[in-house]
Amino acid sequence: MRIRATVAAVSGALAISALALPAAHAAGQERVFAENSASKVAHAAHHPGRATFSVAASGTPYQLNATFSAVKVNNGKNIAVGTTKPVTVPVSFTLTHGTEVDIHAKDFVAAIELYRGNSFDDSIYAFDSAPATCTDTSATVATCKSAVLVDPAELLSEDAGAWRAAAFAVAFNGQDPSKPADLSKIGVAVKDPTNAFKLQRYATLNTDAAPEPVKKGKTITVTGKLARADWDDGKYHGYANQSVKLQFRKKGSSTYTTLKTVKTSSTGSLKTTTKATVDGYFRYTFAGTTTTPATTAAADYVDVK
Repeated sequence: MRIRATVAAVSGALAISALALPAAHAAGQERVFAENSASKVAHAAHHPGRATFSVAASGTPYQLNATFSAVKVNNGKNIAVGTTKPVTVPVSFTLTHGTEVDIHAKDFVAAIELYRGNSFDDSIYAFDSAPATCTDTSATVATCKSAVLVDPAELLSEDAGAWRAAAFAVAFNGQDPSKPADLSKIGVAVKDPTNAFKLQRYATLNTDAAPEPVKKGKTITVTGKLARADWDDGKYHGYANQSVKLQFRKKGSSTYTTLKTVKTSSTGSLKTTTKATVDGYFRYTFAGTTTTPATTAAADYVDVK
């Protein structure tokens, strides 16, 4: 069974409950992402009809005197996710705030949301970070760090591609985070977007050169396969009709030379031939696409007699 985590920010901590889901997602299936209570309030401030709470909440959050800068997501790199292991994505930012804002209050939350969609208010799916840990650098400035857990069990293959990030801060000021009665007593600050990146389906690639050893001048057949994660069924499938380079490095050298470009078959398989000249290493390398990261296979050594 797949597990969806529903996250609630309570007194600055995360309480996680698990709900069982079907073993595989169906494309187009409606999903509700695991936003925390602070995220719900932040969305309510910008899009009142979007957020729902366990009790009716009146009012509208006020503008919190806080701003974000120097936001980093995954150290500026794209995020590649496989089929089973959740990926921990580091996030960090600088939080500047008024002296009246107590960022160390138990019910103050600053966090990052990673989302697919046009904006923080109009996202198709998203993942929220844990509440950030902030360290003061002055009376009104702090550096903050957290992490976002991206679980492939929550993704559909159609989610691969362009994603964005938003930063938000919520001061609950004594209101119950899970069921606030009066939103007007809660302060909210949002910066959107802060970053753009690609969420990609992890890829695998292998190389096999044969025969080994081989006589000089004879034909070497180099096979391989390019596959990538399918988030719909949790398996790897061949990546069809993709250009992959065959490269060679002479024994004793540190430089690879591209011999030719080969297209993958309908099943992601690769096969080509070349002549044996000197001892060395063959490998396939793939440049990547918007939805799939670049990958290079481990080299296969051939001894030429």
